Formats: sequence, C-alpha cells, structure tokens
Amino acid sequence: MNRAPSIKQNTHIDALPNFRNLGITLRILLISIGLALLMALLQSNSWNDVPLLMMQIATLFAPVLLTSLMLLWLAQPWLKRLPYWQGALAVTGLVVATMLAIYLFGGVLYRQASSSNSYFEAMRYVLLCVMMCGVLLLYFRLRTRTLSLALDDARLQVLRARIRPHFLFNTINAVLGIVRTQPKQAETALEDMADLFRMAMSEEQDMVPLGHEIQLSKQYVALEQMRMGERLRVDWQINDVPDDALIPPLMLQPLLENAVYHGIEPLPEGGCINIMLRRSGEVLQLKVENPCQELPEATHRGNMVALRNIRERLALLFDAEARYQAERGKDFYCVEIFFPYVFNEQERSS
Repeated sequence: MNRAPSIKQNTHIDALPNFRNLGITLRILLISIGLALLMALLQSNSWNDVPLLMMQIATLFAPVLLTSLMLLWLAQPWLKRLPYWQGALAVTGLVVATMLAIYLFGGVLYRQASSSNSYFEAMRYVLLCVMMCGVLLLYFRLRTRTLSLALDDARLQVLRARIRPHFLFNTINAVLGIVRTQPKQAETALEDMADLFRMAMSEEQDMVPLGHEIQLSKQYVALEQMRMGERLRVDWQINDVPDDALIPPLMLQPLLENAVYHGIEPLPEGGCINIMLRRSGEVLQLKVENPCQELPEATHRGNMVALRNIRERLALLFDAEARYQAERGKDFYCVEIFFPYVFNEQERSS
C-alpha cells in the first residue's frame, strides 16, 4: 500500500527522495554505476585497465549498493519524519556503516593484496561513500527544487485553463435562457458553477479524495448537458474503485473538458464519453475515451495545456510509477493514466 504523498512546495521544498519509489531506485543505480565507472577511469593507466578495475570496484560496490538500497527501503517511514539535514546525515551514516560492515567481515576478499594498511583503505572507502551520497543527495535536492518550480507554473496554467472563458459564457447564456421557464434547473446550474469556480480559486492540495473529484466532474458534465442536451452522453464505469482512494486534484475534469470541446461538440450528432476508473492491485487506472471528427484539423492546440500539466503533476508526485498515454484513432480519442493506489492513512486508522 502507498500512503498519500505530501509535497507542499511552500513549506517542504527540501525533502529526501522516496527510497521506495521505483524511479528513485533506478536513478540511484544508474548514477552510482556512472560514478564507479568514472572512478575506474581515473585510476586506470590505459583503456585495458578499465575492465579489471571496474571488476575490483564492483566486488565491494555491488553488495554495498544493494544492501544500502534494501536498508533505505526499510527505513523510509522513519527517514521521512526527519528534517532534511538530519535525514541526509542518517542516510550517509547508514551507507557508511553498511560499507564498513561488508568490508570488515568480507576479509581478504575486499582488501587489496598490495596494501599493508587496511585502516587507510577503510578510510578511503568511507570517504568515497560520503562523496557518492553527497552527489546523489545533491542531485535529488536540485531535481526537487526544479520540479517544484515547474509545478508552481503548472498549477497557474491549470488555474487559467481548467474553466475556459467560452465555457463560462456559454453556461451563463444557457442559464439565462431557462431562468424564467425552468427556474429550479437554472438555480442548480448556478450552484454547480459556484462549486466549480470555488474549486478553481481554492488552494490546491497534492491529493484529494477520488469521490470529490468524481462529484466535481459530474457537476461539470451536468452543466455541459444543460447546454448540449442529448448530444452529450456519459458512461461512468467506476464500480471497482475503493472509497478511500486519493487522486491528484483536477485530473479528471480537464480530460472531460477536452473530450467535450474537441470531441463531442464538433459532431452534429454528439456522442458518448466513456469514463473508466478501476483498481488493479496497487495501481489505479483512469481512462477517458470519446468520439471525434476524422479530420485532425478539428483538434485545437489549446487542449494541450491542461494535458501537459497533468503529465507534469504525475511526474512530480509519482515519478516513474505513473504512466500517461494518449491515442488518437480514425474517429476516437483516448487518454489512459496509470498511477499508484494511495490512501489517507489517518482517515483509515480513525
């Protein structure tokens, strides 16, 4: 199970990487291998020496790296509660302790025959471990800061794009057209508009309950159905989704807006938007499919803003554990998103 991530950029811009994240683990492995190769190149006198030195380095390097990753995976719940610098020292200390234990208990396997000073070798390996930990932690810190700036920009773009001016004007005109003949329906439409804009202007959270996102999207669809009538139909397939699931905010509504304005609305006969949400193990799948005109010219460039922002938020929240794919066929357009199943642990335990 995954706990709901918390990446409030204004208060916790510095945070240790999540050592239980697949993308983080792959980056650590690749960067560590690159640093080991660089060390072998610096110690070599010729290209022929590189493979032999790389094998010697890997003899101690591989057990230390794999054991450290396993221990960091186990220690992740404790590490995330520490302030950044205390956590960085704890990570470095754990890696150094792991290296010393493997080095000391490994005996002659990890000690060079040409060296008579095992204490010097141990201190050298300690220094190398500290340097590698420093490089990795600095990389993830800079990456988090960079993505934090990208997320702030993405949030601003989503705020501007999530409810477009033509949607506002069309909805107001639709309400004005029925305010006298159908006052109850007009009142409901105005309440739905108020909820949508209240969400638009409120401070965003990293994750929100899935039920809240579905309710907001249904309010949006109700407004569009009031404007388009029977031309707009929606098929919800959400029976297999757990009630405690969390989802990045305003992920579904922009997909529906894209489907309405660039799929259903240009079709004279309208069409049906298929929305599927389901859980498969520890993964949630979100799929939105709609009919569209065959001519690619019918697609506007404006719909790319919200979709790009969704991809950026998924990359920041879940890294390599989230997947976004879009497919355009002859007469349909489909967006499919896979991301980890997370829940609010405090609410579950209460």
